Amino acid sequence: MAWRDSRRNRSRLFLFISSIILGIAALVAIYSFGYNMRQAINDQAATLVGADLVISGNKPVDKTLQPLLDSLGDERSQERDFASMVLFSKSNDTRLVQIRALQGNYPYYGSIETTPVKAAQSFKSGAYALVEKSLMQQYKVQVNDSVKIGKVTFTIAGILNDAPGQTGVAASIAPIVYIPLQYLDKTGLVEKGSRINYSFYYKFSKDVNVDKLADQLDNKLDKAGLHYETIKTRKQNTGRAFDDLNRFLSLVGFIALLLGCIGVASATQIYIREKVASIAVLRCLGVKASEAFLIFLIQIAGIGLIGSVIGAALGSAIQYLLPLVLKDFLPFDVEVSVSWLALEQGIVLGVIISVLFALLPLISIRNISPLNTLRASYDEATPKRDPLRWLVYLLILAFIIVFAHLQLNSWPASLAFTAAILIGFLILTLMALLLMRIVKLLVQGSWSYLLRQGFANLYRPNNQTIILMVSIGLSTAFICILIFVQSLLIKQVSLSASGNQPNIILFDIQTNQEKGIVDITRQYKMPVIQQVPIVTIRIEKINNKTITDLEKDSTSASMRRALTSEYRVTYRDSLVSSEKITAGKWIGEAADASEIPVSFDERLANQLHLKVNDKVVFNVQGTPMNATIASLRKVNWNRIQTNFRILFPTGVLEQAPQFHVLFTHVPSAKVSGQYQQAVVRKYPNVSIVDLGLVLTVLDEILNKISYVIRFMSGFSIATGIIVLIASVRISKYQRIKESVLLRTLGGSRKQILIITMLEYLFLGALSALTGIIIALLGTWLLAKYSFETPFLINYKPAIIMFGISSALTVIIGLLNSRGVLNRPPLEVLRSDI
Repeated sequence: MAWRDSRRNRSRLFLFISSIILGIAALVAIYSFGYNMRQAINDQAATLVGADLVISGNKPVDKTLQPLLDSLGDERSQERDFASMVLFSKSNDTRLVQIRALQGNYPYYGSIETTPVKAAQSFKSGAYALVEKSLMQQYKVQVNDSVKIGKVTFTIAGILNDAPGQTGVAASIAPIVYIPLQYLDKTGLVEKGSRINYSFYYKFSKDVNVDKLADQLDNKLDKAGLHYETIKTRKQNTGRAFDDLNRFLSLVGFIALLLGCIGVASATQIYIREKVASIAVLRCLGVKASEAFLIFLIQIAGIGLIGSVIGAALGSAIQYLLPLVLKDFLPFDVEVSVSWLALEQGIVLGVIISVLFALLPLISIRNISPLNTLRASYDEATPKRDPLRWLVYLLILAFIIVFAHLQLNSWPASLAFTAAILIGFLILTLMALLLMRIVKLLVQGSWSYLLRQGFANLYRPNNQTIILMVSIGLSTAFICILIFVQSLLIKQVSLSASGNQPNIILFDIQTNQEKGIVDITRQYKMPVIQQVPIVTIRIEKINNKTITDLEKDSTSASMRRALTSEYRVTYRDSLVSSEKITAGKWIGEAADASEIPVSFDERLANQLHLKVNDKVVFNVQGTPMNATIASLRKVNWNRIQTNFRILFPTGVLEQAPQFHVLFTHVPSAKVSGQYQQAVVRKYPNVSIVDLGLVLTVLDEILNKISYVIRFMSGFSIATGIIVLIASVRISKYQRIKESVLLRTLGGSRKQILIITMLEYLFLGALSALTGIIIALLGTWLLAKYSFETPFLINYKPAIIMFGISSALTVIIGLLNSRGVLNRPPLEVLRSDI
């Protein structure tokens, strides 16, 4: 019976389920890509690390430990990496880069890819450098040109195309310049307070269990402030990082799928309404209520299976695009192949969703009695309350929560995600109901007939107001939030670099260089906005317990890292705008040097389980200092300025070894270039951050990220369009009789066209507007509570989105009416009614 009944309605049934095809396609593409990515990580983990074992830290290795490090491995290499300014001699341009001073044959797996190829090895033989490709393109530098690093001028031996673990985004943030390690001391860049990372690379023979060896060394390395990485740990860490990416993309695809689910539920409801008479006849012929229910359940499940298979096949094809979309974020090559497990997951998920979201209208079939053949109203035959409906609601809610948990691996996060989805649905549904109520009250008999008819379509039986508002509104809200957040982040940095705000930051200034830097700044008629001294310290004791004792008691890796980390702190007598006291009292001047009142960032305090009045002993360059936690601060780390985890009062650290940071404001890019050149020539160890350049780099990175998100959100938009088309097409079968009657009564093509246009224009405009308002509200909450930044966004994309959504709704609605307008009324009645 299911097969026979479907013969006349298959095209319509397929239209119902077509709304989930893109959602299934998105998820299958993401799942397949995830499996391929994990395989790529397993295959290429060695080339990501470049060695069997890497030992690294942010301070020179203790002399007692050095013999042990020198005894490891069959082959050894070492590297120092740090941020520094470079000056291109040909153009006099300067740039903050990541210097990597390398010695040995690293990498042992994979390669440093250069142009020419031989430069990867030949640069180690003299005063040569490898310069990252994007940097050379930006400053129009060529091979054999020279670059000055510190006090040494290096000849550029080659273009650096790729290095182990390097990504396109990382290259934008910190372009790499390789130099030979033997020239590092000659550059004069290794000063007290310089932030240098020390890395040692080892290659072992195949019979050595590197992971077991690393575990044996763990305690010694940990005490020395060093950590290790093996091929196995890189697999785990990289896998976790890209699992997070995969989960995020899966949630984006799931949103597209949820939009499709709305279409399935609405379409099935209208389909069942049309079938009331047929079902009532079947009941008269002896078919049980349960059998009638199963007939249509089988139809929906069958079409859902077909739609899921099509979606899964489409997803397998789409996954070939994902490596191209994500290339800037992947430090390895992904070989794409069909994942049968992903296909199975997509098909099963599609069938479950088709059935689950169609159940709400399907259970109404049980209440259709044989007497419905004589009844004109379907609603009268449907009980107001059905306990099974609440069961279906709970199943749908449970499905969304469980699926979100599988992606996020966190019950609170999955509940928050589900709540956000439900709030969006609820707002749009309430808006639709409110619209219908208001329009019904506003429509007046004095209005023109066309206007009355167009607006009446919004609340009359079989209207599509709710389904269209939810599908269009959610699609619009989702894409607008992405656009607004990007605009918000860019504006935040723009404000930091505008007006009289500091837009140039100089750091690593030695105490004896401070006056000279100030003099150069004033020569260029630039203000010295702020000078911040920075002292390097370590924590030695907390509440009379040594770090060793605390490490033994702790089971948290993050706490152990916090205990052994080196902290850069400052001293001042007042708080800045990015800080707010949350506990205790701020004390800006130390009255007694034997008990120093300090302020901790509340996140660090939580990590170390500290509270106000706890006692801490600091090691300040070999000198112990007793301190009491006088206050805890909430710090806005999103601000482009110096922020500190630990803050000292004045009167304590003034005589400690320190370096300085200086903030100033340059009036133009030309002055910025001249000023940086002057500083780098005289003080090559000083590093300069140009916020104008930071803004450019951030814009580029956000564009890359938003490109990925826009690609994925495209599935939501496309699904929303399909749901819109399906909804409008479904309404065609409801509106044909009305339109034909209007034609029969003398209504012209133009009049019917205007009525249709008014209905869909109002629906599309209000849906898009509601979606934009939801996006504005969501972005405002993110700005206030997450980014802690002023709510300043670009409204132009929202206006464009509003126009596109409204126009698309009208166009699809008008195209839907062509079949009625282009044929005689009698022909339409015979074929469609």
